[in-house]
Amino acid sequence: MVDLEHKLKQGFNGELRFNEPMSEHTSLKIGGPVEVMAFPEDPLSLRNILFVANEEKIPVHVFGGGTNLLVSDKGIKGLAISLKAFGSIEAVHSRTSSERNVSEEDSDEQDVTLFVGAGVPLAKLINYAQKNGYAGLEALTGIPGLMGGAVYMNAGSFGTEMKDVITSVAIMSKEGHLIILEKDKLDFSYRKSGLPDESLILSANISLNKDDPEEIKKRISEYMAKKKDSHPLGELSAGCVFMNPEGDVAGRLIDDAGCKDMKSGNMEVSTMHANYFINRGGASCNDFLQLMKTVRERVRQHSGVTLEPEIYIVGEI
Repeated sequence: MVDLEHKLKQGFNGELRFNEPMSEHTSLKIGGPVEVMAFPEDPLSLRNILFVANEEKIPVHVFGGGTNLLVSDKGIKGLAISLKAFGSIEAVHSRTSSERNVSEEDSDEQDVTLFVGAGVPLAKLINYAQKNGYAGLEALTGIPGLMGGAVYMNAGSFGTEMKDVITSVAIMSKEGHLIILEKDKLDFSYRKSGLPDESLILSANISLNKDDPEEIKKRISEYMAKKKDSHPLGELSAGCVFMNPEGDVAGRLIDDAGCKDMKSGNMEVSTMHANYFINRGGASCNDFLQLMKTVRERVRQHSGVTLEPEIYIVGEI
Protein backbone atom coordinates (compact mmCIF):
# COMPACT_ATOMS: atom_id res chain seq x y z
CA MET A 1 0.00 0.00 0.00
CA VAL A 2 2.92 2.36 0.71
CA ASP A 3 4.24 1.87 -2.84
CA LEU A 4 0.73 2.37 -4.29
CA GLU A 5 0.25 5.53 -2.24
CA HIS A 6 3.53 6.88 -3.63
CA LYS A 7 2.42 6.14 -7.20
CA LEU A 8 -1.00 7.71 -6.71
CA LYS A 9 0.56 10.92 -5.40
CA GLN A 10 2.79 11.40 -8.45
CA GLY A 11 1.49 14.37 -10.45
CA PHE A 12 -1.58 14.56 -8.24
CA ASN A 13 -2.97 17.74 -6.69
CA GLY A 14 -5.70 17.05 -4.19
CA GLU A 15 -6.46 14.81 -1.25
CA LEU A 16 -6.11 11.04 -0.91
CA ARG A 17 -7.83 9.12 1.88
CA PHE A 18 -7.38 5.43 2.68
CA ASN A 19 -10.07 3.12 4.09
CA GLU A 20 -12.48 6.02 3.91
CA PRO A 21 -16.01 5.21 5.21
CA MET A 22 -18.51 5.77 2.40
CA SER A 23 -21.24 6.41 4.96
CA GLU A 24 -19.74 9.90 5.19
CA HIS A 25 -20.25 10.45 1.45
CA THR A 26 -23.79 9.18 0.81
CA SER A 27 -27.09 10.86 1.60
CA LEU A 28 -28.33 7.60 3.16
CA LYS A 29 -25.37 7.59 5.60
CA ILE A 30 -24.79 3.95 4.68
CA GLY A 31 -21.67 2.26 3.33
CA GLY A 32 -18.48 0.53 4.41
CA PRO A 33 -14.95 1.77 3.62
CA VAL A 34 -13.44 2.25 0.19
CA GLU A 35 -9.78 1.28 -0.15
CA VAL A 36 -8.73 4.65 -1.60
CA MET A 37 -10.71 7.84 -2.12
CA ALA A 38 -9.28 10.61 -4.26
CA PHE A 39 -10.34 14.25 -4.51
CA PRO A 40 -8.48 15.61 -7.57
CA GLU A 41 -8.36 19.37 -7.92
CA ASP A 42 -7.91 19.57 -11.69
CA PRO A 43 -8.30 17.46 -14.87
CA LEU A 44 -4.57 16.71 -15.11
CA SER A 45 -4.55 15.24 -11.60
CA LEU A 46 -7.59 13.18 -12.50
CA ARG A 47 -5.88 11.95 -15.66
CA ASN A 48 -2.70 11.01 -13.81
CA ILE A 49 -4.52 9.02 -11.13
CA LEU A 50 -6.53 7.20 -13.80
CA PHE A 51 -3.26 6.22 -15.49
CA VAL A 52 -2.05 4.66 -12.24
CA ALA A 53 -5.35 2.87 -11.71
CA ASN A 54 -5.17 1.39 -15.21
CA GLU A 55 -1.54 0.40 -14.79
CA GLU A 56 -2.23 -1.28 -11.43
CA LYS A 57 -5.57 -2.72 -12.61
CA ILE A 58 -7.42 -0.97 -9.78
CA PRO A 59 -11.22 -0.77 -10.10
CA VAL A 60 -12.42 2.83 -10.40
CA HIS A 61 -15.70 4.25 -9.10
CA VAL A 62 -16.84 7.85 -9.56
CA PHE A 63 -19.03 9.59 -6.99
CA GLY A 64 -20.83 12.91 -6.98
CA GLY A 65 -23.00 13.96 -4.08
CA GLY A 66 -23.86 10.36 -3.17
CA THR A 67 -27.58 11.14 -3.37
CA ASN A 68 -28.69 8.28 -5.62
CA LEU A 69 -26.41 5.67 -4.19
CA LEU A 70 -26.49 2.61 -1.96
CA VAL A 71 -23.05 1.37 -0.89
CA SER A 72 -22.47 -2.11 0.52
CA ASP A 73 -21.77 -2.44 4.24
CA LYS A 74 -18.69 -4.42 3.18
CA GLY A 75 -17.34 -1.38 1.38
CA ILE A 76 -15.77 -0.99 -2.04
CA LYS A 77 -12.65 -2.46 -3.56
CA GLY A 78 -10.40 -0.11 -5.46
CA LEU A 79 -10.43 3.64 -6.02
CA ALA A 80 -13.33 6.05 -5.49
CA ILE A 81 -13.04 9.45 -7.15
CA SER A 82 -14.92 12.55 -6.05
CA LEU A 83 -15.02 15.54 -8.40
CA LYS A 84 -16.39 17.97 -5.82
CA ALA A 85 -13.46 20.30 -6.51
CA PHE A 86 -14.71 20.83 -10.08
CA GLY A 87 -16.99 23.60 -8.84
CA SER A 88 -16.82 26.42 -11.40
CA ILE A 89 -19.80 28.25 -12.90
CA GLU A 90 -19.04 30.69 -15.68
CA ALA A 91 -21.06 32.48 -18.35
CA VAL A 92 -19.23 31.69 -21.57
CA HIS A 93 -21.57 33.15 -24.18
CA SER A 94 -24.62 35.37 -24.45
CA ARG A 95 -26.70 35.50 -27.58
CA THR A 96 -29.08 38.37 -28.34
CA SER A 97 -32.37 37.98 -30.13
CA SER A 98 -30.96 39.50 -33.34
CA GLU A 99 -28.49 36.63 -33.53
CA ARG A 100 -31.39 34.21 -33.22
CA ASN A 101 -33.41 35.91 -36.01
CA VAL A 102 -36.42 36.62 -33.84
CA SER A 103 -38.82 39.50 -34.23
CA GLU A 104 -38.19 42.98 -32.88
CA GLU A 105 -40.97 42.54 -30.33
CA ASP A 106 -38.78 39.94 -28.60
CA SER A 107 -35.67 42.10 -28.76
CA ASP A 108 -35.28 42.19 -24.97
CA GLU A 109 -34.88 38.44 -24.84
CA GLN A 110 -31.49 36.85 -24.63
CA ASP A 111 -30.01 33.46 -23.88
CA VAL A 112 -26.79 32.57 -22.14
CA THR A 113 -24.51 29.55 -22.16
CA LEU A 114 -23.11 28.58 -18.77
CA PHE A 115 -20.07 26.38 -18.17
CA VAL A 116 -20.85 24.28 -15.09
CA GLY A 117 -18.33 22.00 -13.38
CA ALA A 118 -19.35 18.48 -12.38
CA GLY A 119 -18.86 19.31 -8.69
CA VAL A 120 -21.33 22.19 -8.58
CA PRO A 121 -24.31 21.42 -6.30
CA LEU A 122 -27.52 21.67 -8.30
CA ALA A 123 -28.98 23.95 -5.62
CA LYS A 124 -26.03 26.34 -6.02
CA LEU A 125 -26.47 26.41 -9.80
CA ILE A 126 -30.17 27.19 -9.52
CA ASN A 127 -29.41 29.98 -7.03
CA TYR A 128 -26.70 31.40 -9.33
CA ALA A 129 -29.07 31.35 -12.29
CA GLN A 130 -31.83 33.08 -10.33
CA LYS A 131 -29.61 35.88 -9.07
CA ASN A 132 -28.30 36.53 -12.58
CA GLY A 133 -31.72 36.35 -14.23
CA TYR A 134 -31.22 33.08 -16.12
CA ALA A 135 -34.35 30.95 -16.43
CA GLY A 136 -34.86 27.28 -17.28
CA LEU A 137 -33.82 25.39 -14.15
CA GLU A 138 -36.59 26.37 -11.76
CA ALA A 139 -38.47 23.05 -11.95
CA LEU A 140 -35.33 21.20 -10.80
CA THR A 141 -35.32 22.96 -7.45
CA GLY A 142 -35.18 20.61 -4.47
CA ILE A 143 -33.20 17.94 -6.34
CA PRO A 144 -30.08 17.17 -4.27
CA GLY A 145 -26.66 16.21 -5.55
CA LEU A 146 -24.07 17.61 -7.92
CA MET A 147 -24.13 18.64 -11.57
CA GLY A 148 -22.23 15.56 -12.76
CA GLY A 149 -24.78 13.19 -11.29
CA ALA A 150 -27.68 15.30 -12.53
CA VAL A 151 -26.32 15.09 -16.09
CA TYR A 152 -25.51 11.38 -15.86
CA MET A 153 -29.00 10.56 -14.55
CA ASN A 154 -30.77 13.13 -16.72
CA ALA A 155 -32.33 14.40 -13.51
CA GLY A 156 -35.82 15.77 -13.85
CA SER A 157 -38.81 17.16 -12.01
CA PHE A 158 -42.16 18.73 -12.89
CA GLY A 159 -41.72 18.00 -16.60
CA THR A 160 -38.21 19.48 -16.93
CA GLU A 161 -35.07 17.37 -17.42
CA MET A 162 -31.38 18.17 -17.72
CA LYS A 163 -31.54 17.30 -21.42
CA ASP A 164 -33.72 20.38 -21.93
CA VAL A 165 -30.84 22.73 -21.13
CA ILE A 166 -27.68 20.74 -22.00
CA THR A 167 -25.76 21.85 -25.09
CA SER A 168 -22.56 19.82 -24.57
CA VAL A 169 -20.79 17.63 -22.01
CA ALA A 170 -17.06 17.27 -21.34
CA ILE A 171 -16.04 13.80 -20.22
CA MET A 172 -12.85 11.90 -19.52
CA SER A 173 -12.59 8.24 -20.41
CA LYS A 174 -11.22 5.76 -17.89
CA GLU A 175 -8.05 5.80 -20.03
CA GLY A 176 -7.66 9.54 -19.44
CA HIS A 177 -8.83 10.85 -22.82
CA LEU A 178 -10.72 14.16 -22.84
CA ILE A 179 -13.82 14.15 -25.05
CA ILE A 180 -16.38 16.89 -25.78
CA LEU A 181 -19.80 15.57 -26.75
CA GLU A 182 -22.35 17.89 -28.33
CA LYS A 183 -26.00 17.32 -27.48
CA ASP A 184 -26.74 15.56 -30.78
CA LYS A 185 -24.14 12.93 -29.83
CA LEU A 186 -25.96 12.13 -26.59
CA ASP A 187 -28.88 9.75 -26.28
CA PHE A 188 -30.91 11.18 -23.42
CA SER A 189 -33.85 9.17 -22.10
CA TYR A 190 -35.68 8.74 -18.82
CA ARG A 191 -33.02 8.90 -16.07
CA LYS A 192 -30.28 8.14 -18.59
CA SER A 193 -27.84 10.36 -20.47
CA GLY A 194 -26.53 7.83 -22.98
CA LEU A 195 -22.94 8.74 -22.09
CA PRO A 196 -20.26 6.14 -22.87
CA ASP A 197 -19.87 3.48 -20.18
CA GLU A 198 -17.35 4.26 -17.44
CA SER A 199 -16.87 7.86 -18.55
CA LEU A 200 -16.26 10.61 -16.00
CA ILE A 201 -18.25 13.83 -16.42
CA LEU A 202 -16.03 16.89 -15.97
CA SER A 203 -18.45 19.67 -16.90
CA ALA A 204 -21.41 20.61 -19.03
CA ASN A 205 -22.50 23.64 -21.00
CA ILE A 206 -26.14 24.60 -20.55
CA SER A 207 -28.33 27.15 -22.32
CA LEU A 208 -30.70 29.31 -20.29
CA ASN A 209 -33.01 32.22 -21.13
CA LYS A 210 -32.83 35.74 -19.73
CA ASP A 211 -35.70 36.64 -17.39
CA ASP A 212 -36.55 38.85 -14.42
CA PRO A 213 -34.75 37.49 -11.32
CA GLU A 214 -37.82 38.13 -9.16
CA GLU A 215 -40.05 36.15 -11.52
CA ILE A 216 -37.56 33.29 -11.47
CA LYS A 217 -37.43 33.43 -7.68
CA LYS A 218 -41.22 33.26 -7.54
CA ARG A 219 -41.32 30.14 -9.71
CA ILE A 220 -38.57 28.50 -7.61
CA SER A 221 -40.59 29.16 -4.46
CA GLU A 222 -43.70 27.65 -6.03
CA TYR A 223 -41.88 24.49 -7.11
CA MET A 224 -40.21 24.16 -3.72
CA ALA A 225 -43.56 24.48 -1.94
CA LYS A 226 -44.99 21.69 -4.11
CA LYS A 227 -41.99 19.50 -3.42
CA LYS A 228 -42.13 20.08 0.33
CA ASP A 229 -45.77 19.04 0.31
CA SER A 230 -45.07 15.72 -1.38
CA HIS A 231 -41.42 14.76 -0.77
CA PRO A 232 -39.61 13.95 2.51
CA LEU A 233 -36.95 16.63 2.09
CA GLY A 234 -34.40 16.70 4.89
CA GLU A 235 -34.74 12.99 5.70
CA LEU A 236 -31.92 10.48 5.22
CA SER A 237 -32.85 9.05 1.83
CA ALA A 238 -31.37 8.44 -1.60
CA GLY A 239 -34.24 9.99 -3.51
CA CYS A 240 -36.52 7.81 -5.62
CA VAL A 241 -35.74 4.11 -5.21
CA PHE A 242 -37.52 2.86 -8.35
CA MET A 243 -37.95 4.32 -11.83
CA ASN A 244 -41.44 5.25 -12.94
CA PRO A 245 -42.76 2.58 -15.32
CA GLU A 246 -44.04 3.89 -18.64
CA GLY A 247 -47.42 5.52 -18.21
CA ASP A 248 -47.47 5.20 -14.43
CA VAL A 249 -45.82 6.39 -11.23
CA ALA A 250 -43.79 4.12 -8.95
CA GLY A 251 -44.86 5.95 -5.79
CA ARG A 252 -48.54 5.39 -6.57
CA LEU A 253 -47.99 1.71 -7.29
CA ILE A 254 -46.09 1.25 -4.02
CA ASP A 255 -48.77 3.14 -2.09
CA ASP A 256 -51.62 1.16 -3.70
CA ALA A 257 -49.84 -2.08 -2.80
CA GLY A 258 -50.05 -1.07 0.87
CA CYS A 259 -46.32 -0.54 1.38
CA LYS A 260 -46.30 2.90 3.04
CA ASP A 261 -44.74 2.75 6.50
CA MET A 262 -43.34 -0.74 5.79
CA LYS A 263 -40.03 -1.36 7.57
CA SER A 264 -36.93 -3.52 7.37
CA GLY A 265 -34.66 -2.96 10.34
CA ASN A 266 -34.20 0.81 10.60
CA MET A 267 -35.16 1.45 6.97
CA GLU A 268 -38.72 2.61 6.32
CA VAL A 269 -40.94 3.39 3.33
CA SER A 270 -41.79 7.09 3.61
CA THR A 271 -45.36 7.88 4.61
CA MET A 272 -45.12 11.09 2.55
CA HIS A 273 -43.76 9.65 -0.71
CA ALA A 274 -43.79 5.86 -1.05
CA ASN A 275 -40.90 5.81 -3.54
CA TYR A 276 -38.55 7.16 -0.87
CA PHE A 277 -36.95 4.90 1.75
CA ILE A 278 -35.91 6.66 4.97
CA ASN A 279 -32.98 5.71 7.20
CA ARG A 280 -34.35 6.17 10.70
CA GLY A 281 -30.88 5.82 12.16
CA GLY A 282 -28.29 3.08 11.92
CA ALA A 283 -29.91 1.28 8.98
CA SER A 284 -27.72 -1.08 6.96
CA CYS A 285 -27.36 -1.75 3.26
CA ASN A 286 -29.01 -5.11 3.89
CA ASP A 287 -32.01 -3.37 5.49
CA PHE A 288 -32.42 -1.28 2.35
CA LEU A 289 -32.05 -4.24 -0.02
CA GLN A 290 -34.54 -6.34 1.94
CA LEU A 291 -37.08 -3.51 1.88
CA MET A 292 -36.54 -3.08 -1.87
CA LYS A 293 -37.13 -6.78 -2.43
CA THR A 294 -40.30 -6.88 -0.31
CA VAL A 295 -41.79 -3.73 -1.87
CA ARG A 296 -40.96 -4.85 -5.41
CA GLU A 297 -42.60 -8.24 -4.89
CA ARG A 298 -45.69 -6.77 -3.28
CA VAL A 299 -46.14 -4.32 -6.16
CA ARG A 300 -45.68 -7.14 -8.67
CA GLN A 301 -48.33 -9.23 -6.94
CA HIS A 302 -50.74 -6.30 -6.62
CA SER A 303 -50.44 -4.67 -10.04
CA GLY A 304 -48.41 -7.03 -12.20
CA VAL A 305 -45.73 -4.33 -12.66
CA THR A 306 -42.09 -5.18 -11.95
CA LEU A 307 -40.39 -2.02 -10.75
CA GLU A 308 -36.81 -1.34 -11.86
CA PRO A 309 -34.28 0.33 -9.51
CA GLU A 310 -33.38 3.97 -10.06
CA ILE A 311 -30.83 3.86 -7.26
CA TYR A 312 -27.28 2.65 -7.98
CA ILE A 313 -25.92 -0.16 -5.82
CA VAL A 314 -22.14 -0.34 -5.42
CA GLY A 315 -19.88 -2.84 -3.68
CA GLU A 316 -20.09 -6.47 -2.73
CA ILE A 317 -23.63 -7.38 -1.64
